Amino acid sequence: MDPVHQDFFEGGAGRERTLAGNEEAFARRWLVPRVLRATGERDLRTTVAGTSLAAPVLVAPTAFHRLAHPEGEVATARGAAAAGTAMVVSMAATQPVEKIAAAGGTLWFQLYPQPDLDFTEYVVKRAESAGCQALVVTVDSPVFGRRERDLRNGFTDLPPGYACENMRDATGRVRSIAMDATAGWDRIGWLRGVTGLPILLKGILHPADAHLAVQHGAAGVIVSNHGGRQLDGTVPTLDALPAVVAAVQGQLPVLLDGGVRGGTDVVVALALGARAVLVGRPVVRGLAAAGSVGVREVLERITGELDHALALAGARRPADLTPDVVVTR
Repeated sequence: MDPVHQDFFEGGAGRERTLAGNEEAFARRWLVPRVLRATGERDLRTTVAGTSLAAPVLVAPTAFHRLAHPEGEVATARGAAAAGTAMVVSMAATQPVEKIAAAGGTLWFQLYPQPDLDFTEYVVKRAESAGCQALVVTVDSPVFGRRERDLRNGFTDLPPGYACENMRDATGRVRSIAMDATAGWDRIGWLRGVTGLPILLKGILHPADAHLAVQHGAAGVIVSNHGGRQLDGTVPTLDALPAVVAAVQGQLPVLLDGGVRGGTDVVVALALGARAVLVGRPVVRGLAAAGSVGVREVLERITGELDHALALAGARRPADLTPDVVVTR
């Protein structure tokens, strides 16, 4: 991969404190296994917002996959499908959602709310028509994050021959993604009026916002700090998770995005109340290394480690995990 593009995928905002903190938060957690629990063969299946998943691990929405591999998001979707995992398609994908859907597998669609509501509705309808089963609305991006690596490298736009294919309007023109600082909670109500898809809100860190998500009819919340790519110094997602779980009081599923690198990390997140996790950078690394095969191998490694860790922690199903099997040091 071009080093400039690798910096785009690997980098974060500011001094990258939050980027590092997401992984460090998992390093501070330790498991306290239960024994003689007669787990037998484990069952990793779960359901989130009406979508049945073979395991509680999804591919996080990340932009510009063709910079990592010529087939881009098509290869990612093929690898995710082979691993039995759902993929969240980025609005900033370098392949159109229709072509990604043709690769097979379960898809959700990530949306940045755009100031042009007619165009936003057009994009949502494209995702619906392509067969996406849920809408993931990114709510932590009223403006772009300041990513120092990209600024140093002068990486401010895609190279010639690449485009954000899901940003094409009805005329075929590719629009620029606009961050909308005017979007408020009323925008979620508007979206509920234009789509029947379940709407999950990605970028929730404060428990008060989690409570508001319940009030505004969200189908789920994703505890996320955008992989450390928006506001540097924000709380690591794993540290924010328990308060968000408490705030929603079981009224909707809570997912976690950020810092998950292996199956034991998944166990920790599930024990602290997450229904499922999203994985981004490891998937892109697998894509760059070996296309769809690399994506499949990364996901199968994580779910295999999850199955193994469940057995050793004394749980048969993800729902069997409880907060008392995790301590913080």
